[in-house]
Amino acid sequence: MDKGITAILTLYRREEYLKEQISALRNQTVPPEEIWIWVNSHHDNVSFKKGDLDVDRVFYNDHNWKYHGRFAAGLLARTEFIAIFDDDTIPGRKWFENCLATIKLGHDVILGSAGVILQSPYYVKHERVGWNGTPPNQEVKEVDLVGHSWFFRREYLRYFWDQEPLSWDNGEDIHFSYVAQKLGNINTFVPPHPDYDLEMHGSIKGWSYGTDKKASSNGSLMPIGVFYLQRDVCIQHAMSDGWRTVNAVDKLWNQTGMDKNKTHSE
Repeated sequence: MDKGITAILTLYRREEYLKEQISALRNQTVPPEEIWIWVNSHHDNVSFKKGDLDVDRVFYNDHNWKYHGRFAAGLLARTEFIAIFDDDTIPGRKWFENCLATIKLGHDVILGSAGVILQSPYYVKHERVGWNGTPPNQEVKEVDLVGHSWFFRREYLRYFWDQEPLSWDNGEDIHFSYVAQKLGNINTFVPPHPDYDLEMHGSIKGWSYGTDKKASSNGSLMPIGVFYLQRDVCIQHAMSDGWRTVNAVDKLWNQTGMDKNKTHSE
């Protein structure tokens, strides 16, 4: 197995950002060995072809595998590390360098650019950590889960697929952090996102690219209430199955007699 990084991009509806994403990856201070594109079927990308894009592999799918499929693609990589990106995420030039430096500090972990620390068993009540934190974290910080992008050792994918996800429609980020902790004692962190160096950030255009009407969190796939209900159910299932959260919300869920028939965000 190579010591390098395989980067996997996700194409669903934002084909217009692909060239910028690829350029940002090729220009990393620690560039990836290969760049792959995982294409989820949608009428917005029906005519997509690799063309002159500077990528090594393209997975053309005639089905929308939603959030989980790209994690299956990672099993085919031959590199030590995998980096997976949402279609609205442009990393700073030092992002991979930042992730590798964080791991060298002794953090054998899943890393990401947009972290969540749960404040209750309901997803909407959470603290954001990373590029979209207020303010962004200046030091490495432990979180419950990460999204927008993931950086991890390829071997951790065995945890992702050892236990079937509760939902195939939502919550791949919840599932990965939960099962990696449960099965491999692997926790989740966000590398530093210092104010003085945006090149270290995992996403430098998230506020403009990730807030359009195509975003799943804005109701593009389903009513927004259903989207967050699904995430609540995934979180509460994980905590009932032993997921230890940063703020011990799991103990609140499992020990205080909360109404477990109530699974909606409030």
